[in-house]
Amino acid sequence: MTAEPLVDVHSHFVTPRYVEAAIAAGHRDPDGMPAWPSWNVREHLGLMDRAGIGTALLSVSSPGTHFGDDAAARALTREVNEFAAGHVRDHPGRFGHFANLPLPDVDGALAELAYALDTLGSDGVAVETNAHGRYLADPAFEPVWAELDRRRAVVFVHPTSPPAHEAVSLGLPRPLLEFIFDSARAATDLLLTGTAARYPGIAWIFPHGGGALPLLADRLELFRTAFGPDAPPVRERLAEFWFDLAGTPFPRQVPALTAAVGTARLLYGSDSCWTPAPAVLRQVASIDAAGPQWRTLTTANARRLFPRLAR
Repeated sequence: MTAEPLVDVHSHFVTPRYVEAAIAAGHRDPDGMPAWPSWNVREHLGLMDRAGIGTALLSVSSPGTHFGDDAAARALTREVNEFAAGHVRDHPGRFGHFANLPLPDVDGALAELAYALDTLGSDGVAVETNAHGRYLADPAFEPVWAELDRRRAVVFVHPTSPPAHEAVSLGLPRPLLEFIFDSARAATDLLLTGTAARYPGIAWIFPHGGGALPLLADRLELFRTAFGPDAPPVRERLAEFWFDLAGTPFPRQVPALTAAVGTARLLYGSDSCWTPAPAVLRQVASIDAAGPQWRTLTTANARRLFPRLAR
């Protein structure tokens, strides 16, 4: 029996121009990682075929596309978004695209999301857990969320280095720990400020199984009354988010995640090209070893979130 093809909602690319701009801005060791990865479409499609991935949704990972100058960020963001959209056109059915936004530049983000969704046909947008230290519930970002809510858009929230990471990262690559906690912080920020509730049309995706969030669900519920006793239980609100399985989903993380949020909004994610191909294949093998239902489940959920994939 042929295995159900996976839909990879967490798949990255880089371009030489993007890496050059990031290094020029001081990101020579991005988020404390030892080097930048490389990417080309032939190798990516080859990995997808080996792993049984039918479609991959491309996005730019941390550190994003805004390096301090609004005009430069708008130009770079447009460039990488058009690059990804070109591969979606050139390889029908194999790729989708989350358009990056140049936050914290709100006007630039509004212009780019309109261009990406209306002209490029992007499947949603990608933002980071914080934009130069400003988290997603910052009041300045409300116009962006209002427009995405109006469009009933998908927002992929990728972790990045937190403010003052130098003091807490112990000199280790920030994806090891800080990304995991920054995802939990960003999701909690959206929940406890009421931002997610104000914009119910947005489908928020949190990668890496929500990071530390599933283990903190009971603690957030314990403190819930301090932020509004009339708010729905935390578990109900967490279950309105979507989560991908990038990282190390089995044997421990997925049981904690499903106990907290159920399975109706679980998606597959590889985190390539930042995760090397051999590690992606090992991760897929661990998912398949847990049972064929995970391919079927995550793919069905993805097709429900992205109806064009069902066609």
